[in-house]
Amino acid sequence: MSLTSKATLEIHSYQANEERHLHCYGKGENVPLVTQGVWQVCQGWVQLSTCCPNGEEVVLGWAGPSTFFGLWLFQSLFPSLKEIQIQPNLYVSYHTLSNVYLKWYSISEIETSPRLAQTMLPHLGKRIRQTEALLAINGQRRVECRLHQILLLLKEEMGQPVAEGTRLSARLTHQHIANAIGTTRVTITRLLSKLHDQGWITIDANRHIILKDDALLVSKIGE
Repeated sequence: MSLTSKATLEIHSYQANEERHLHCYGKGENVPLVTQGVWQVCQGWVQLSTCCPNGEEVVLGWAGPSTFFGLWLFQSLFPSLKEIQIQPNLYVSYHTLSNVYLKWYSISEIETSPRLAQTMLPHLGKRIRQTEALLAINGQRRVECRLHQILLLLKEEMGQPVAEGTRLSARLTHQHIANAIGTTRVTITRLLSKLHDQGWITIDANRHIILKDDALLVSKIGE
């Protein structure tokens, strides 16, 4: 898909009276890898991933509403990956988990707008902490522990309080979760089914995971 948007709206920007396009991507699409700027999520969720030389996908995190992401930021966070400038599709991808609306900011805008740069800073810190948390989770030996930790991280990153507990605002498949913690879809299906049967997670009508009490989840997931 080109950078021309499917939907164009007038929205507030960092410069008065400026019109900025919203770029719309459907669920399951890949957001273009463009080096000369960054994306900001207005609505929806995007999964950020990289690819190992053996072809294995490694999840770097998720970008939700207000979050900034892009190849330029990835290169800034991981400057040793110089090859990304030659063959970016082999190293990083941005995959939509839902319908998303994105804003685009060029590098020149960021460099000339202190307000925009200041707005981006805490989001960059959050992105780094998210990636560090995923690395720590994947350092756990037992897959049950990794699943427990990823569920708690997802609750923190995209949880919405509901009557039954905490609903994950992005619809994650068993394969998404498996990729995030380095295991198989079959394993995740088995462990989530066990938690579901025990009543510690439920699935709503739109196939979103709802998590129950953390302390109970801790005790049950390792049994």
